[in-house]
Amino acid sequence: MPVNEFNQPVGDPVLNWQARDYPQRVTLTGPRCRLEPLAVHHAAALWQAFQTAPDARHWTWLPHPPPPDEPAFHQLIASAATLNDPLHFAVIDAVSQQPVGRLALMRIDSANGCIEVGHVHFSALMSRTPLATEAHWLLMRYVFDTLGYRRYEWKCDSLNVPSRKAALRLGFQFEGVFRQAVVYKGRNRDTAWFSIIDGEWPLLAQALTQWLDPANFTASGQQRQRLEDYRIHG
Repeated sequence: MPVNEFNQPVGDPVLNWQARDYPQRVTLTGPRCRLEPLAVHHAAALWQAFQTAPDARHWTWLPHPPPPDEPAFHQLIASAATLNDPLHFAVIDAVSQQPVGRLALMRIDSANGCIEVGHVHFSALMSRTPLATEAHWLLMRYVFDTLGYRRYEWKCDSLNVPSRKAALRLGFQFEGVFRQAVVYKGRNRDTAWFSIIDGEWPLLAQALTQWLDPANFTASGQQRQRLEDYRIHG
């Protein structure tokens, strides 16, 4: 461990570090989906996609309640589309060419190369499918490979078990729980923190690429090998 002139331990040097570029409203394309900057014209199809769920439980851990009707949802999307942080993206299914979910880059700290993925809201049309994993892979690749950030964060309500499982499956490392971190919807949120750092990304990128390969899926769409197995065995 490095020490300074007082023989105190200090962090490893970060040589030639420069602030990273701010993420832009770009389109990120993969075989199964693409991410487009969220826009008002996505609202109608997104509303229909979210209506495929049997109830409103997919809104429970989002920061806002479910809109009461489609015009209110359109207003929500119109407002989100104007923001730079969070910077929202729509997930477009490559087969149907329709939006089926959304997610965002947020808490953007370009000076330190730290960024968070959040506002993840996938409809039933993409939840627990390779398309959902590919959407995350596209955003991760943009953050690490294109922008060169050092740290990619995932935070969620500590009671949101599906989100915690998703983070771990994708390769995020659990860092702990910030108690009473947020008040939302009139209730407390203890926030679970997860992260991926740049040194971990090459192996995670390889595992994601291998898992997403069409050869890893049967004709009926069932995975032959789990993503976690690729991370373990390469």
